[in-house]
Amino acid sequence: MAAVGIGGGIGGVVLHSSFLGKELKLKPLSLSIRLKKQSNSRIIYGSFAHDLFVGVGVGLPCTVMECGDIIYRSTLPKSNGITVTVPGVILALGTLSYLWATPGVAPGFFDMFVLAFVERLFRPTYKKDDIVLGKKLGEGSFGSVYRVSLARKPSSNGGDLVLKRATEYGAVEIWMNERVRRACANSCADFLYGFLESSSKKGVKYWLLWRFEGEATLADLMQSRDFPYNVEALILREVQDLPKGLDRENRIIQTIMRQLLFALDGLHSTGIVHRDIKPQNIIFSEGSRAFKIIDLGAAADLRVGINYVPKEFLLDPRYAAPEQYIMSTQTPSAPSAPVATALSPVLWQLNLPDRFDIYSVGLIFLQMAFSGLRSDNSLIQFNRQLKRCDYDLVSWRQTVEPRAGPELRKGFELLDLDGGIGWELLTSMVRFKARQRISAKTALAHPYFDREGLLALSFIQNLKLQFFRATQQDYSEAAAWVVQLMAKSGTKQDGGFTEAQLQELREIEPKKKSSAQRNALASALRLQRKIIKTLNESIDDLRSKRKSVWWSRWIPREE
Repeated sequence: MAAVGIGGGIGGVVLHSSFLGKELKLKPLSLSIRLKKQSNSRIIYGSFAHDLFVGVGVGLPCTVMECGDIIYRSTLPKSNGITVTVPGVILALGTLSYLWATPGVAPGFFDMFVLAFVERLFRPTYKKDDIVLGKKLGEGSFGSVYRVSLARKPSSNGGDLVLKRATEYGAVEIWMNERVRRACANSCADFLYGFLESSSKKGVKYWLLWRFEGEATLADLMQSRDFPYNVEALILREVQDLPKGLDRENRIIQTIMRQLLFALDGLHSTGIVHRDIKPQNIIFSEGSRAFKIIDLGAAADLRVGINYVPKEFLLDPRYAAPEQYIMSTQTPSAPSAPVATALSPVLWQLNLPDRFDIYSVGLIFLQMAFSGLRSDNSLIQFNRQLKRCDYDLVSWRQTVEPRAGPELRKGFELLDLDGGIGWELLTSMVRFKARQRISAKTALAHPYFDREGLLALSFIQNLKLQFFRATQQDYSEAAAWVVQLMAKSGTKQDGGFTEAQLQELREIEPKKKSSAQRNALASALRLQRKIIKTLNESIDDLRSKRKSVWWSRWIPREE
């Protein structure tokens, strides 16, 4: 330890250091002042400070001492990395979950700005002169469908492509088919190309080309007296040597339903709601031996908002859900594509628009089980009966079963097989409230599909189902709990307002004689309506100004 002693002449200081074994003598202050004026004063003062600190040797920072800590600190790694904390991990996981939540913000930006661009560089292009018209397959409100061939490669069997000459919704259908081809090609017919006819004398004409996969639709097959056994022959390409009966029919219908739900789940996962699911829009692909969805002219792309107008609907009343609209009519029109994509998971969870298609598939399931409901008149009559029963299938069954004929009894027996799991799946799809209906992904995990049916699942399909089933139970319990809380919050018994009271408050002006709570709520609801109306008008105005520019960027034109 250093020993410090003070002594000497006038103003002198003598330091004795046992640590270094040497003596430090300091000159008087007057001498230091004189030395300060000299040119080498910096050297003297530097030497003075160095000797002073070295002489003491204890109690000073290592930054000014001759010790090994200077070298140690210089070799430490700099702390400029990212510090991982629990809130940061939670925030990162939440952000990733949001970006990949249905309909997919991150996949949407990648699809729009990368995949679509690359696809346009390498896809084959066609024009009107390349196509030779053949047999007319059908005609609808928005266009005619032909079986065609290519002029430079004529086909001996009458054509290997399908052409649709569309009018009003041709641009929308081109967009939807291109999106489906990139995201879920197995859900819909194999789309090749679409373009705008340059010299049309009868208005705007869009030409859409698909690869020919077959002519038979589910509607055609269901009209056969041999249904569902005729589908078994198509799927397996042979007839099983088994006795006909309910169990065999149930396996065929189960296979059809699973294929429909897989196709629908592919559409919904990418943000597309079909809005016109019916047997006429489901075609059997002979090559893949599976049912695929066609006719996307009425579909809405809710990832970017194309073909979605809040107070407009395109549907077939025979298969449409009771709500008719896929989202609330108070939802604003879609803003610009990047903004709409960023907000799409919120709107999707608030409205659950995919449940609109689930109701339609439920009616198809009902028609396959009950042969008496396969005609248009019988389906319309059923819809009226179901409406009188408040869209409750259980009440409808209690009404018609006591006086049911052989066809209805056979349908109930088919759905009651294996403990009634088929009936349970049907009732979870056909419900009045959209939020109470099952999703396509959840329906695929239903026990009704535990058996393989006619065809075994692919490895990827089976992996997806097993993963989803592993998490399905907890998710269902949590969802049921949340729905129950939401339902209780609007009941009068729990102190809340009923839907009728809320509607009444929206329509009335605040009254002086009313309670402060009712006046405040009425004012808040009126303000909410004004804000939504203003946003609607502003966004609609911006949307109308850029509409032509937006569509003309990606619709190919015939050269």
